[in-house]
Amino acid sequence: MKFKNTIVLITIIAFHINSFSQDLTFEEYNPKSTLVVPGKIIKRAKFPFIDVHGHQYRMATKDMSPVIAAMDTLNLQTMVNLSGGSGENLKAVISNAKTNFPGRFVVFCNVNFSGVGDKGWTESAVKQLEEDVKSGAVGLKIYKSLGLRYKDSDGKRITVDDKRLDPIWAKCGELGIPVLIHSADPKSFWDDFDGDNERWLELKTRPRRKRGANNPAPWEEIIAEQHRMFKKHPKTIFINAHMGWYANNLGKLGELLDDMPNMNVGIGAIIAELGRQPRFAKAFFEKYQDRILFGKDSWKPDEFPTYFRVLESNDEYFPYHKKYHAFWPMYGLDLSDEVLKKVYYKNALRIVPGIDKTKFPK
Repeated sequence: MKFKNTIVLITIIAFHINSFSQDLTFEEYNPKSTLVVPGKIIKRAKFPFIDVHGHQYRMATKDMSPVIAAMDTLNLQTMVNLSGGSGENLKAVISNAKTNFPGRFVVFCNVNFSGVGDKGWTESAVKQLEEDVKSGAVGLKIYKSLGLRYKDSDGKRITVDDKRLDPIWAKCGELGIPVLIHSADPKSFWDDFDGDNERWLELKTRPRRKRGANNPAPWEEIIAEQHRMFKKHPKTIFINAHMGWYANNLGKLGELLDDMPNMNVGIGAIIAELGRQPRFAKAFFEKYQDRILFGKDSWKPDEFPTYFRVLESNDEYFPYHKKYHAFWPMYGLDLSDEVLKKVYYKNALRIVPGIDKTKFPK
């Protein structure tokens, strides 16, 4: 009898184990590849590089020594801290960088768009921008809040191409500083949340990123506002963050680059798009090698090797570091040294003032 009970118990346990394995959700399913191919993780960039899309918050008083140590491991020579703020905070950030970590950081300032529409707002914003540049800011960073969240004094959405902001972009051109701008988010965030949405897993696990088709405006409209603004200010240099959300359509992005000579693109947070189209992406990098800049966005040192491997190697079918961003494998572009140098540092040295050029190869 005991033997029969044991058999029954084992059968029940086996059934439940098998049932569990059959009921895995897509979020849980993350198999390890059994494919064995040549290749290796690249932990250090081939050349010293500039990260034009860095964020170091609270840098005014922060000990940056641990960050510097990680930068040295990666071969990251200079980081552009886009989160400098404005006024006294900006001065403190720049002072900390120059005094304690010379040559390792340059800082962009920011504009607070609260108050657009109030009497004198535009003039005050331009004056503050001039003061921030005198304090040492080498560029202006615009967050996606412009176009998505900021409203004017009448409660209306401030569009990216709002004419009341034109003097700001013009002043940047006059001062010779670039504008790194992030507008909107991936188009999939506006699309239907269903099985056809390639970002389904990201939206499922991070539902706050999902937007309605017109929240607060159609994706196409926000992007069009950005492009109209670029064209209105041909003497101002723009760095379009995240490849302007066209890394999944490089043909269209090429048309935009041809149409707007003052637009450049950063590769922050879109390396997964490039890593799944290695031949087409390589051809794109070769054609537009003078317009593409390295940027990472979030400061997570363990994620940089994915960027290095996609850009530098000819490896096949290796994993990305965030499944919810990309459930597909990566492939290396195997860029030439000439193109790598431009992406890693030469383009940034040409576009972003204030970086110590002596730290980089010719």
